[in-house]
Amino acid sequence: MKALHHFRAARGATMIEFALALIVFLMFLFGILDFSRMLFTWAAANEAARAGARYAAVCDDTTHQAQVLSHMQALLPQISAINTSWAPSGCNSATCQSVTVTITGLQFQWISPIAGSGPLAAISMPNFATFATTLPREVMRQDPNSSTACAS
Repeated sequence: MKALHHFRAARGATMIEFALALIVFLMFLFGILDFSRMLFTWAAANEAARAGARYAAVCDDTTHQAQVLSHMQALLPQISAINTSWAPSGCNSATCQSVTVTITGLQFQWISPIAGSGPLAAISMPNFATFATTLPREVMRQDPNSSTACAS
């Protein structure tokens, strides 16, 4: 009888140890997953800025920032705002020399809960992360292939 009681106590202690170890393991696993998702978002934001600048340089006539944003959101839906700046300022499609597209206010949403709390609120990507690309002006809507490149 004493051996049976000792076996049940040992089994209960093993289950508690397993549960504690599982919690620690899952925290590390979810932390790694979230960090990986953040790195993916970072790379996707860089690519979206490049693609947006390319789209603006080929297709935009300096007034359609919403179309550039829409093109970028196809790559990364979390993008909510961008700045497009043409050089020199005040230029038109015939006189612009370059375009810079910058993603502003990019937010990252954690999926991992911190021990004892629910999911965290979205955070801004780090301040040192500037998602911007500058490209020289191209033939802006004069390219015979631009109808396919500029299709929305």
